[in-house]
Amino acid sequence: MKLRIVSITFSVLFLAACSSTKSTAVASAVTTPAAETVASVELTPELAEGKNLYENSCVRCHKLYEPTKFSKEEWQPILVRMQKKAKLDDIKMASITNYLHSQL
Repeated sequence: MKLRIVSITFSVLFLAACSSTKSTAVASAVTTPAAETVASVELTPELAEGKNLYENSCVRCHKLYEPTKFSKEEWQPILVRMQKKAKLDDIKMASITNYLHSQL
């Protein structure tokens, strides 16, 4: 009887260990293509500066929106309104605008 309980316990632990390894492998296989896609897109120094400004200036007051959430036409009034609130000059605003447009 004792041997049977030990055998069942060992079997359950073995199956549990096998199942967690498989789900981890599947999860890493799913995330790898997304990581490769992000890594393959390189930004020019000007666009990287715009991205940096976008991420650091806008996040002070609200969450960041994906650049693809809005079209160029929809971004324009948003950027004009936010330029005043964030107190950004025209050069910084042009850099942010160029970055957002490059991501569309």
